[in-house]
Amino acid sequence: MKAATEDLGFSQGKPVATYVIYKSLLHCKAFEPDITTVFDRIIQMMGSAIEKSEEIKHMAYWLSVTSTLLFLIQRTLSPSPPKPEQPTSLFGRMTKGFRSASIISIVCHVEVKYPALLFKKQLAAYVEKLYGFIRNDLKKDMSQLLASCIQAPITSDGKVFPVEFWDSIIERLDGLLDTLKECNVPLGIIQKIFSQVFSFTDVQLFNSLLLHKECCTFANGEYVKAGLSKLEVWCSKVTSEYAGSSSDELNRVRQAVGFMVSKEKSKISYDEFTTKLCPVLSIQQLHRLCTFYSNNKDDTDSAAPDLISKLKGLMSEDSSDPDSDSYLLDDNTSSMAFPVEEIGKSINEKDFSNMKPSPELLEKPEFQFLLE
Repeated sequence: MKAATEDLGFSQGKPVATYVIYKSLLHCKAFEPDITTVFDRIIQMMGSAIEKSEEIKHMAYWLSVTSTLLFLIQRTLSPSPPKPEQPTSLFGRMTKGFRSASIISIVCHVEVKYPALLFKKQLAAYVEKLYGFIRNDLKKDMSQLLASCIQAPITSDGKVFPVEFWDSIIERLDGLLDTLKECNVPLGIIQKIFSQVFSFTDVQLFNSLLLHKECCTFANGEYVKAGLSKLEVWCSKVTSEYAGSSSDELNRVRQAVGFMVSKEKSKISYDEFTTKLCPVLSIQQLHRLCTFYSNNKDDTDSAAPDLISKLKGLMSEDSSDPDSDSYLLDDNTSSMAFPVEEIGKSINEKDFSNMKPSPELLEKPEFQFLLE
């Protein structure tokens, strides 16, 4: 217990603390009794260790420990895979031997017992709590930064400032990604954090464009478009391995901005508007965008009256829908827990086969079982 509360580092990209806890559970046969207190003690130990600090690196480390341990517990409590048929030929037996040697795993399948099932649920709760803390911390910072990225700052001579505020967002994303990578947080969790924060970004920017008339202009569209481009470049730079499909979460504000920076809005037909330019936006959002847009000093035209009229008519047809007059997006990311069943998509049992705790740990007599 004492050793597991310390930062034991990583081996083969996995937290050593997880390895020690799991091997200890197997060694003391904790999964076998119908009644045991060992799981309660581990949960209490983890809770005390987690609450020591709210520093992001500390939280990321424990997210790595708990999620990786949850993966092992999930595998342990799942039915063991059926044994393959024994090969009859000499070549088949040799091939099976080589293959078996290459897929060594520390996982042992056991009969499901109540204490282990409860432990699995408690671990999942810790994973969701830590995940939510890190995601919400990034959302909080992003919210403050986005306030400066919604409307283009104008100097006294009428020129637009460079997108330096967007650079601060990129720095924040880079900083968190470096921390998550350093702590070897599973890729699936990293992807989900950024995907949900990008969805939050989409909501904040989109709603601001349709709530503040001074933001729904051609010049401001160019400013936001330049910032979105920086986010897309970031996703491309870190690759889908870490960003996942985060860039796709910006589709609604991206399409709204596409309309704002179009220089021939009066020529846009209904079909082009709804199928090519802004296919993911609702009729209410399209109507708000057309009627709210201001061409300010750029002499760019607005949407054609017949297009606006058609959108208004379609809105009237939908008046029976209680939400038909709603054009704002809802941020539901805070209520979206991480689907713990997806952890296994970025972890493999084989990844634990070559793990080696530190020599200092192995020198202690009570840890000799780790060599078994």
